[in-house]
Amino acid sequence: MRFSLANHDGAARIGSIELDHGAIQTPAFMPVGTQGTVKALSPEELAEIGAEIVLANTYHLFLRPGHAIIRELGGLHRFMNWRKPILTDSGGFQVYSLSSLRRITDEGVEFRSHLDGSLHLLGPAKAMEIQTALGSDIAMVFDECIPYPADYGYAEKSVGLTTAWAQQCKEYIQYPPAPAPFGTPALFGIVQGGMHKDLRTRSLEELAAIEFDGYAIGGLSVGEPKDEMYDILSHIAPQMPADAPRYLMGVGDLRDCLVAVEHGIDMFDCVMPTRNARNGTLFTSRGRVSIKRTEYRTDAGPLDPDCSCYTCRNYSRAYLRHLFMAKEILSMRLNTIHNLAFYLAFFHRMRDAIANGTFAPFKMHWDNIFSRDEQ
Repeated sequence: MRFSLANHDGAARIGSIELDHGAIQTPAFMPVGTQGTVKALSPEELAEIGAEIVLANTYHLFLRPGHAIIRELGGLHRFMNWRKPILTDSGGFQVYSLSSLRRITDEGVEFRSHLDGSLHLLGPAKAMEIQTALGSDIAMVFDECIPYPADYGYAEKSVGLTTAWAQQCKEYIQYPPAPAPFGTPALFGIVQGGMHKDLRTRSLEELAAIEFDGYAIGGLSVGEPKDEMYDILSHIAPQMPADAPRYLMGVGDLRDCLVAVEHGIDMFDCVMPTRNARNGTLFTSRGRVSIKRTEYRTDAGPLDPDCSCYTCRNYSRAYLRHLFMAKEILSMRLNTIHNLAFYLAFFHRMRDAIANGTFAPFKMHWDNIFSRDEQ
């Protein structure tokens, strides 16, 4: 992996990450392809709307169809017919969400599958085995994502465990028990520590001493108030290595993304655009649109007059409302095309603003639009 920076506007920055399957322009938004697919879209459609990288889910692909099967079939790129980069998470967040079905040990997390109740152990070595078998371009270390709120003692113990697991992940990548079938992925460390600033700093320092290709902030957007998330973000982001990509995991609200980019964050992922699309909430240059509203029943205009995506070029708000109300599959597809195209175009415009030194007015403009959405 090669990371380079092209320009700054304050702490906001633009750059590129070069990987075996292509380059990613940063700040970047990664559509979430949990089970080797971004819901409702083909990989070809993703490429057409400008996606440069997708995120796939280690936990889900481990359980179904199994990483050994994907490896035998040529790796995840070939399996899902996606020729651009793939980042895989480690499964840490997914087993965190299975709190009633898991038990944490020094070796990893013992959990029962949400599919059939079968018992599994997912730890650092297993997470690396799965991700290398998938052929990830960027792999994430196995970490413990703690709930909100978490007391200091629990958060401190979790940081120690996350560091130990991160070291084991790095050792697996450096000295694999068998050759990686599709090459060695870049490896990102994950900063934990809950809402405790000193623990966040400690976590980052310990990870930086191990040395990773990039660094992520985990354990945010897990139920904490926005002001607490922003406080932690403003504390830890400036401390992260400047010569490596900085990734804010699981955050995709565009106002949050603007705040994060303002602090120097480079990468984002979230199900927000796709999940909202399936539920009939669409993002536009004029603010959010709930397409089920009666006012759109006879609206012949495009969803977003300023958008050039396939949906906006070809279909009216009235038709999109009809599809949604009729529960037609095409509704999910057209809505998802638009929401992801809007997100990717938003990030493109944000990169242009940073390049032109106009990030502050860009952020102010969109803050005003997002504020109207909240009224």
